[in-house]
Amino acid sequence: MTPAKWVRIWAERLPRVPLELIQVTAADAPDLVRRSEADAALLRLPIDRTGLHAIPLYVEQTVVVVPKDHVITAAEEITVEDLADELMLHAQDDVLDWEGPPGRVIDERPARTADAIELVAMGTGLLVVPQSLARLHHRKDLTYRPLTGVPESQVALSWPEAETSELVEHLIGIVRGRTVNSTRGPAPRTPQQAAPKKAAQKKAPGKKAAPGTRQQKPRRRR
Repeated sequence: MTPAKWVRIWAERLPRVPLELIQVTAADAPDLVRRSEADAALLRLPIDRTGLHAIPLYVEQTVVVVPKDHVITAAEEITVEDLADELMLHAQDDVLDWEGPPGRVIDERPARTADAIELVAMGTGLLVVPQSLARLHHRKDLTYRPLTGVPESQVALSWPEAETSELVEHLIGIVRGRTVNSTRGPAPRTPQQAAPKKAAQKKAPGKKAAPGTRQQKPRRRR
C-alpha cells in the first residue's frame, strides 16, 4: 500500500497522536488485527471477515513487471493475449484473486514477490502484480505496463468488529476523504464549541430585578 497521503493528513489533524506504520504480508494482516497487535490494517479483498469490519476504498490497477528492454515496453497497455507466449512467474504470496497468471507459468513458484522481482531482473520471466507492489519493488532495470483482462485488487481498511474507537473513526474519515469539518465522524472542537454557553436571564413575575437595574415604585392612589 502507499498510505503516505493519509499519514500526512493524520499528522496535521492529530499532531499529538503518533501513527505508527508496520509492513506485513497480505496473509498476516487480518490475524494481526484480530489479535489486537494492530489497531487497523490496509489490506486487499477478499478476506475472511470473521471478527473484522472492512470498508472498500478503491480498486488498484494490475500491471505486468518486465525488464526495461523487453519488447512489451513498446505498448502503453498489455492484454492477456500479449502474454500468451511469455514465461510467467507466480509468487506464493500473490494477492490477486485468481488461480494464476496468463502465459506459460513456471512451475517453481518464488516464496515472495520480492524474490519474483529479482527473477524478472535476471530475465527468468515476467510478473503480474498490483501497481503499488510494482512501485514498492522498483528497480532501475525494470518497468511495468497496465494489464487488462485480469483481476484487479480491491484495497480496504479493516479493524476489529468489537471495537470502533474515536481514533479509528478519525482514520476512517481520513482514508474516505472526509474534511476536518465533516458532519460524519468526530471532528476537532473549536474554542466556540468548547466554551459553555451562558443561559439567558429572564425576569420572572414577582421576583427581584437583577442588581444594577431600576425598579419603579408603586404609585399611590388618591
